[in-house]
Amino acid sequence: MRGREAEDGGMFSYVSLEKRVPMDHPLRAIRSLADAALGKLSGRFDALYSTTGRPSIPPEMLLRATLLQAFFSVRSERQLMEQIDYNLLFRWFVGLGMDAPAWHATVFTHNRDRLLEADVAREFLSALLSLDGVKKLLSSEHFSVDGTLVEAWASMKSFRPKDGSGGPPGPGRNGERDFHGEKRSNETHASTTDPDARLYRKADGQPSKLCYAGHLMMENRNGLAVDATLTQASGTAERDAALAMLDRRGGSGRITLGADKAYDVSGFVDELRVRKVVPHIAVNGSVSKLGKVRKTKIDGRTTRHAGYATSLRIRKRIEEVFGWMKVQAGMAKTKLRGLAKVEAAFTFAAVAYNLIRLPKLLAANTG
Repeated sequence: MRGREAEDGGMFSYVSLEKRVPMDHPLRAIRSLADAALGKLSGRFDALYSTTGRPSIPPEMLLRATLLQAFFSVRSERQLMEQIDYNLLFRWFVGLGMDAPAWHATVFTHNRDRLLEADVAREFLSALLSLDGVKKLLSSEHFSVDGTLVEAWASMKSFRPKDGSGGPPGPGRNGERDFHGEKRSNETHASTTDPDARLYRKADGQPSKLCYAGHLMMENRNGLAVDATLTQASGTAERDAALAMLDRRGGSGRITLGADKAYDVSGFVDELRVRKVVPHIAVNGSVSKLGKVRKTKIDGRTTRHAGYATSLRIRKRIEEVFGWMKVQAGMAKTKLRGLAKVEAAFTFAAVAYNLIRLPKLLAANTG
């Protein structure tokens, strides 16, 4: 007998949460990996809260709940708290007891924001990749980089002159100021909603949007994200972020780096070669308005090797990572404001992607 009726019409359960989750449930392997990585961060958490005091929600629970939000595309913290309140699978994954009350959405958001501002997301990613079984899945020689736009949580109507000369509401709809025909740029204007967001247009003929630029470095053996960062959107953001991720990686051995033609810039190629990185970059053979073909430093020294073609083929897999992060983890348009918080959320999404894929990769590697 699993339980008996209570006097108030409820049910007393004699079955623990642990037993209610099937042994072959996919989240079991994911939680095991997440817990192993979190175990490596315990000292970091102690140092983080040594001066401000422990939060009302343990950091480990905060991170597990944040992962669930990405796994199941939960749109808001309020909906996440509702799920944790009545969904036994969510309770088990987070580590919340059967009778423990779910947190208030505001309390959860406040505690999570403290953690996001501390920028532990990248340390979580590094801890995950440093696990013994996971390290065997990663290439140490061949990598790819790419960038994508993450739309900011700010309206174009918030993009106003920095000197305050926007004036009062004009003849626009609902009394809003009509900015059509006004020349706006990041030098003269800024968003009043999210000042860190930048106006950027991906290509000619496409609309300008307030956005950030998200960047990933992927290892080429299994297509796992090994680093993530987010910057303000600009014409050089992708190349600058790629160099920053390479410098953060360290190491003295020669590696290859696959990238699309946006990275085919002489200065960037020179920086790669200084770092002993072989530039497996797609050649940008575009023609200028004067009819001249762009010069490139990707020459026969690189393109003659079979590995060059292999890198160009494999680097496209990074789009799969971006696709999952945007569609599943909600990074197509962030619901956070400020560079630090959006960067942490972007990195958490990369962690979640790796956690989704790792159980099958580990099983195949040991099977």
